[in-house]
Amino acid sequence: MNQARSARQLRDHVASLQTMTRFVLATLALASGVYTYLGVRSLLDGSAPLVFFAAVVYSAAVSVGIYGFWTYLARFLPEMRDAASRATLIGVMALGSLMIVAMSSWLNAAALAGSAAVEQHLAETLEDYTGDLDQAHGNALGALSLLPDIQRAAERFSRLAAEERESGALTGTSGSGSVVQLLTQMAAQMRELEETIQGSRETVRTLFEEGQQHLAEMRGLVSGAGPVTPRSDRFAEEAVALAGVIAALEQTSIAPSVARAAADLSAGFIAPVADGGTADLASRQDTVMATVRSSVDAQSKALSEAAAEIMAQPPVPDRRYVPLSSAEAVLQYASSFLPSWAGAISIDLLPGVLVGVLAVVYGAIRRDEESLSDAERISAADMLRSLDLHDALTAARRHGAGEEGPASGSAEAPQAGRPAEPAEPNEPAAPENVTPLARGERKRSDP
Repeated sequence: MNQARSARQLRDHVASLQTMTRFVLATLALASGVYTYLGVRSLLDGSAPLVFFAAVVYSAAVSVGIYGFWTYLARFLPEMRDAASRATLIGVMALGSLMIVAMSSWLNAAALAGSAAVEQHLAETLEDYTGDLDQAHGNALGALSLLPDIQRAAERFSRLAAEERESGALTGTSGSGSVVQLLTQMAAQMRELEETIQGSRETVRTLFEEGQQHLAEMRGLVSGAGPVTPRSDRFAEEAVALAGVIAALEQTSIAPSVARAAADLSAGFIAPVADGGTADLASRQDTVMATVRSSVDAQSKALSEAAAEIMAQPPVPDRRYVPLSSAEAVLQYASSFLPSWAGAISIDLLPGVLVGVLAVVYGAIRRDEESLSDAERISAADMLRSLDLHDALTAARRHGAGEEGPASGSAEAPQAGRPAEPAEPNEPAAPENVTPLARGERKRSDP
């Protein structure tokens, strides 16, 4: 009896929750349709009325499809008794869930987190451009690291020229001879190279400040308020301008020029003819000029290697800003918006939990009813309806037997002078193990 009562109570609960189940499915389908409308509207192009109409039609189709799909499953899946049919419907539910995610859930996620995803795209692009500007600035300033070496070399040549002119520190004979001319020439070349590097510093500084201004404007667009689409358009304009500044910085690098100038120091070295009045002085001048040449070769090699290291630095990669719609951004940065994705999918697939609950409840009802006998499965109302149907059938048979009286002149007609026997009702004999239940007794047994 406890199992019969439990199964009956579960069936009553399921019947009482039918309206609530329909309301939940309709609410979830409507919510999914609204967010689908917001998501699909950002993907469509055209006039405003056309976009509105197309988005409404698509979202309405999604809502109706989701409601119908889960209604069918909630009605049929719990009623499946064999494993094959149940597994088939579960497979259909899995396929339908994937289709719902494909046609609705990602648009719901775009509506929930589309603006934030676009802002993240802007922020990551800004970070990339910031790194590119710093790298281009570093490459452009790389040649400035050679400036101290060039200045020391120029000072050394100038000092040696002055000492040779005043005291003859190199040849032993003071005066402005060929050695002084050579040293003065090398000092002048070093100072020219120094001036070239110093001149590029101002250009690099100006370009870097311009790039910083573009970056500041882009940061304001990323963190600003208001719709993200206009901000994304302005961000694209600033990104194009910043890319031009970075390219200009790459071309401003003085390292190639330093490398060529350093090579010219050695390759273009022209020693003057010794102009000493005596053979001994001329010999000493040749010896000093050979030493100067060796020093110039060493200086040229050092500058060339340093310039080569600067030019060997990786160039700034070519970068182009690609605007993304909210739906595209939420797909590209899906890992950063897992809560939004979970909410968008849950709106569409939560009815599957209700289907699972109904399947469990119907399974419990069937298990309780399988252990009951046929008599225990019949309720009092079912028994009363059965008795009423039995009385109606009996009355109909009696009425039919009364209308079919014996035909005149037939062999079964009563003989004259013999009283007619009362007609017996045409009722089937009751089985031995069934006790007839009178109408009055059944009424007394009713609660």
